[in-house]
Amino acid sequence: MTNARTIAMYPEPGAWGPTNNLVAIGQVLRARGHRVVFVVEESFQSELERRGFEEALMRTSPPPTEEEAVGEAWSEFIRVTAPEFRKPTIQQLETVIMPIWGELVNAAKFSHDRLMSIWDDVRPDIVVSDNVTGFPAVTLAGVPWVRMVSASPLELPDADLPPVFSGYPTNDRSGWAEFAAEYARLHDPLIAELSEFNQSCGAAPLPPGQFQYESPWSNMYVYPLELDYQRAAPLGDGWTRLDSSVRTADAQFDIAGHVGTEGALIYLSLGSLGSVDVALMQRLIDALAETSHRVIVSMGPLHEQMRLGPNMYGEQFLPQTAILPHCDLVITHGGNNTIGEAFTFGLPAIVLPLFWDQYDNAQRVQELGYGVRLDTYGFDPDHLRRSVDELLADTSLRARMKQIASRVSGTNGQAAAADTIERILLDQ
Repeated sequence: MTNARTIAMYPEPGAWGPTNNLVAIGQVLRARGHRVVFVVEESFQSELERRGFEEALMRTSPPPTEEEAVGEAWSEFIRVTAPEFRKPTIQQLETVIMPIWGELVNAAKFSHDRLMSIWDDVRPDIVVSDNVTGFPAVTLAGVPWVRMVSASPLELPDADLPPVFSGYPTNDRSGWAEFAAEYARLHDPLIAELSEFNQSCGAAPLPPGQFQYESPWSNMYVYPLELDYQRAAPLGDGWTRLDSSVRTADAQFDIAGHVGTEGALIYLSLGSLGSVDVALMQRLIDALAETSHRVIVSMGPLHEQMRLGPNMYGEQFLPQTAILPHCDLVITHGGNNTIGEAFTFGLPAIVLPLFWDQYDNAQRVQELGYGVRLDTYGFDPDHLRRSVDELLADTSLRARMKQIASRVSGTNGQAAAADTIERILLDQ
């Protein structure tokens, strides 16, 4: 595309997963000569500039009295809520899922005027939104907008699929109806509240039972073909699946200089939010310290409170996409980005889900034989170590993962997304 356009990328405020997804797509668009502006929460200030993008800053709540760290509000929420993660997913609906939706609804209300002023300042030709919530400002920007879903496709409900956030298997409908009914009981009033606010701003009502709109221009979800679900009602022509959306590594990483070259290499990350549970992180570190494997640990903001074992290296933040291509196994919370990157680089996974759609991803990885789902807080260290050794020794699985990696890398999801965005711009 020859004419440079202005593209506003709006990831879910304070969340690294959607941000990294849009960074990957933004890198392609920027390389093609477009102006890419990230609309980000104030706590993310300079994070996107360091990656070469313009920033437009916003807030989803009143400013704190003290300086805040990147994503601090969500990290604090996770720290306080962590005891609830030990409960069955149906019980988490009221104590974890509903409070998160409540915060997101409040964010849509609080940020509306600022977002509208950002559109006036930035003057985008298109808005790309990776949010689970239908912000009315996105639909009222006066330009085409694209919906991105960097989360489990169970977010898009179907009669033949388990309810989102349940972590229930696809081949056993036990509990599906009960879970869906409890979800509706708790969340329908919140959906009605957001829908009423959106309409008061001039936006359309939300679809029944949904917190988000479907874009009339394009909707894309990020999920490897090998993990995707068979639906009773296929998604319409307005939907496109991307195998993955992997950003270019921010930095190089000297693996041999940190953990040597002998033995299998494991990457341990519970994500930017899960890493704040120091007790859980330390329990995993201690279990892996009794193996002969090399381990690289993404330690998060409380890294100074953790003790690494031999053959281990960790930092607060790591260039994950520079490290994973050299690994043999990933141990993860099951965030959509990390699962997608595991498939991009051909890695089996051990998944210890904490909240949101991580249970769904963990269940999907296990039921299709691409890894193991463990009880996050109740796992036995010996079981963890056996699972590591069994996955590392499974030559058939490793060969299958490498074949998948070759296919996924060849599809270049971030470039495919950029192509779609450019096609929309050409039609304007």
